[in-house]
Amino acid sequence: MSDQEENESTLAKITGLVVAGAVAWAAQKALGAIWKKASGHEPPKPEDPGDSRLGEVIAAAAITSGVVALARVLAARGTARFSKRVNDGRHLPGKNA
Repeated sequence: MSDQEENESTLAKITGLVVAGAVAWAAQKALGAIWKKASGHEPPKPEDPGDSRLGEVIAAAAITSGVVALARVLAARGTARFSKRVNDGRHLPGKNA
């Protein structure tokens, strides 16, 4: 693997981590806002005292983790496609490599 390919790979990994983290954060914030609008209160958190119903805690955990995981997968795939397009553009004939 050349230094340029290694740098591109490192850049793609860093970009993917940043994008996935930002998307997961945004998804969690959006879910919190939707939960509050639907239920009238914030979703339960692990550090909250035991006053939340177990069913509500399970529902919040399942919905949040599912949406955040899906958002991270979609962000990672989008970043991979973007990285491939950038890398393919750098290696086109007639361009300086």
